[in-house]
Amino acid sequence: MLHRLRRAQVLPHAVLVVGVLISMFPFYWSIVLATNTSRDVFRYPPRLLPGSHLVENVHHVLDNIDFFGSMLNTLIVAICTTALVLFFDSLAAFTFAKYDFPGRNVMFGLLMLIFMLPAQLSIIPQYLIMVKIGWVGTLQALVVPAAVNAFGIFWMRQYITRAFPDELLDAAKIDGAGFLRTYASVCLPMIRPGLAFLGIYTFIGSWNDYIWPLVVLNNPDKITLQVALAQLNLGAGGALTDYAMLMAGTLMAVTPLLIVFTLFARGFVADLAKGAVTG
Repeated sequence: MLHRLRRAQVLPHAVLVVGVLISMFPFYWSIVLATNTSRDVFRYPPRLLPGSHLVENVHHVLDNIDFFGSMLNTLIVAICTTALVLFFDSLAAFTFAKYDFPGRNVMFGLLMLIFMLPAQLSIIPQYLIMVKIGWVGTLQALVVPAAVNAFGIFWMRQYITRAFPDELLDAAKIDGAGFLRTYASVCLPMIRPGLAFLGIYTFIGSWNDYIWPLVVLNNPDKITLQVALAQLNLGAGGALTDYAMLMAGTLMAVTPLLIVFTLFARGFVADLAKGAVTG
């Protein structure tokens, strides 16, 4: 019986290990390409081990684009966007989840309609608005339109509905707590795992955004990292693309995301475990 139980436990773990290895292989392959030369990229059979050209490829990246300047712009945009989304989306979600007001269902239905529409449909009207207010070529043109999103409100509403009992809301009202006090002191501590997920999702989405920054940023000093990396695809004087340099730049751009994910995911898992124990 014990032997069968161990075998039953080994199979799921083996499947998980295989899944992790498969999902990590593209990242490992980018490391291999970034540490070799462009000639090695087309070599057959391909090199499966990292090479010794990483420093050389990194120097090529730094020589061709303002990597750290564009990274700073991207970091500013991602941090500001994430902070605004966490505040406004959780506040709106708390209102939708726990308060009854006229037109609530209609407004939430419109929100879901916006959620289902492709984001590309808003590029032209959004750009015209940026032209009217004189924000074309500025970082606020990236931050302000992304300060609230329908997915974040929907996600946090569903999470608050499950994680925040109505009894706590009634208790806060009896204690004389107002709307903002209840939101800040009672609701926020209970929805930290949901906020952690939304923070990771928003930061990565803002960091990887390419289409909207490409459209609205016409100032070379204000371009974001993804737009700068796209310039590495253009070979100088019609030359072939240096794929090793391109992969080195991509690897450098991904590293901050891994750090952010590690920091936020640790708190996310810890809060989930704490909630499971106390629940």
